[in-house]
Amino acid sequence: MTGRVVAGALGLAGIGTGLAVLLTDPHVRDPLDVAVWLVAALLLHDAVLVPLVLLVGAALRARGPLRGGLIVGGCLTAVALPAVLRPGPVPVSLLPLDYVRNWLFALGAVAVVTALAAGWALLRSRWGRRARR
Repeated sequence: MTGRVVAGALGLAGIGTGLAVLLTDPHVRDPLDVAVWLVAALLLHDAVLVPLVLLVGAALRARGPLRGGLIVGGCLTAVALPAVLRPGPVPVSLLPLDYVRNWLFALGAVAVVTALAAGWALLRSRWGRRARR
């Protein structure tokens, strides 16, 4: 029970810090734009991301590391899509980076970590079966 209370307190502290930065950061011109983005992200998550991950997971009979990799990859994609799909030239920002390349790099890193975790889980299950014989 204490772990949940500590996790809840840390979560509330994080939310408070985020709100303080949002309201005092000089680079945020209109906090209402951020609120609109957050609502759109919530709708994208609940209406697109979750059903898609569940369908792909069910079709692949995904368990453990594969399911985790699908969820992380989907979340990365949901966060990156506004920058990746923005029409026209890349806007000047605090982070003038190649968004598509970095998104693909992050997805590749998720795939590598997922493959390593799945391989480790497979090895552990085989070692467990041998030890029980």
